[in-house]
Amino acid sequence: MAAPHVHTHAADLPPLPPIRQVTLDRSSTWLGRGFADFAAHPGIGLAYGAVFALFGWLLTFGLGEIGMGSLILPLAAGFMLVAPFLAVGLYEVSRRCEAGQDVTLAQAIRAIGRNHQMADMGLVLLLAFFVWFQLAMVIFALYFGGHPPALDSFYGQVVLAPQGPAFLLTGTVVGGGVAALVFAISVVSMPMLLDRDVSALTAMRTSLKAFWLNRMNMIGWAATLATLGLLGLSFFFVGLAITLPVAAHASWHAYRDLVER
Repeated sequence: MAAPHVHTHAADLPPLPPIRQVTLDRSSTWLGRGFADFAAHPGIGLAYGAVFALFGWLLTFGLGEIGMGSLILPLAAGFMLVAPFLAVGLYEVSRRCEAGQDVTLAQAIRAIGRNHQMADMGLVLLLAFFVWFQLAMVIFALYFGGHPPALDSFYGQVVLAPQGPAFLLTGTVVGGGVAALVFAISVVSMPMLLDRDVSALTAMRTSLKAFWLNRMNMIGWAATLATLGLLGLSFFFVGLAITLPVAAHASWHAYRDLVER
């Protein structure tokens, strides 16, 4: 006799926590709280930022040595896709500040092991990073062919080329689509995985729900985080020492505001 077929329905998924609908002015509140957390423990934030700045310098130098320095541009954009995973330790700083607990750099680093599902979420974000990078290479090949130029000749050879505006528009639209999807599934999922014993799937579903119920607010919040990221990257990565921890701490407070405890 044939074995019975088991159907999986949406009703079988664990229930999601209630989501708050917040006012449009909350972004400034989240930023203010994020800066307060950074100011309370600047050494930890600066240590995190210094690591990423150093990595950015080394990567820029290495790509420059092989004449492909302009690759740092799509790689820097892709960094923002995986930043929610890289900032887990900074979420832990905000969590401990909120609970009135002592905070050390070692405690922040160990936070990555609090929930093994964070590794699964990290893989999702890493996959998105590779998808974006491959798309960027395909778009470049479609318009220009060959290898990306050196960074110092990118403006003249690409931006000022006849097909430059179309190339930049296509890259912006495609990159924006990937970034929007990643933001929707990660805006509260990484802090939630640190805070609660839930699966990566539950965290992503919660994040999507929070994004949709507060979509106008979330568009503004995404623009705010992107601006902080660009400011950090534009000063040859040095700005990341401040903008990255402030954005991470603020993201923790956004999660706390959006998801009921």
